[in-house]
Amino acid sequence: MRTSRASALSIMMAFHVTFGFAGAATVAQAQATGVLPSLPSIAETAADAALAMANHLDGAGGGISGRDLVTALEDAALAGQPMALYQLGLMYESGEGVEKDRVKAFGYFSQIADEHADAAPRGVESDIVAQSFLKVGEYYRTGLPEAGIPKNEAYSNRLIMHAASYFGDADAQYQVGQMYLDDARLGESPLQSARWLNLAARKGHAGAQARLGDMLFNGEGIDADPVEGLMWLTVASRRAVNTPDAGWISELLNNAMSIASTDQRKRAVEMADSLGARFGGL
Repeated sequence: MRTSRASALSIMMAFHVTFGFAGAATVAQAQATGVLPSLPSIAETAADAALAMANHLDGAGGGISGRDLVTALEDAALAGQPMALYQLGLMYESGEGVEKDRVKAFGYFSQIADEHADAAPRGVESDIVAQSFLKVGEYYRTGLPEAGIPKNEAYSNRLIMHAASYFGDADAQYQVGQMYLDDARLGESPLQSARWLNLAARKGHAGAQARLGDMLFNGEGIDADPVEGLMWLTVASRRAVNTPDAGWISELLNNAMSIASTDQRKRAVEMADSLGARFGGL
């Protein structure tokens, strides 16, 4: 089964239940003893590393207590390992395996963003750093009073823009594309929105593919291109199967297909079949 760059990071949310190394004090110790795979030496993304780890441990069983797991992750976090910091942030944000504490979650995400803002944009852990910028940006967008964090939408926008422009993160680029369709965020600019959505779409982001396809099909603030629009919507629909985005993406595709000509539908599907694999299609 193919896993996208963005969705692979979600594997990290489950990796604490398959993180089977009872008694290991740190991730490094577990890797040294062979219980956990070492991070790849080549410049893969952290999402790739998380996926490889999940595949390696699939079916291996558990046997570690929740407290031992948190202790191991905290030891790794004290050593500055972004993957451990990010996993702890996710756990405290959701209350999965620990008592929910958004202040602690914000602290872990902020530490990653503060310490790795200038990390290599194509480095092993760049995905985690970019996603941490997005997380911190979300907190600043709404504010976190219990942590003394005021609502600051301008700062939120800058954090998301850094993840999108410096790290080239597809989720961030999608958000920037959406922000350029909101007059209250970055000012309504369909051309800028299409530019950022296109960047994310070419990296396999189904939401960006669908939004871009809808804009192109309907000519919403940009020159209409119904065939290319249908192509992106088709690729997005295939990409989104069995995901939370499947419903709204399918609705956009069905609406467009219902008013497109037979020739437009035929050409769009042919393009999706021939080009879709390049953009994360199936």
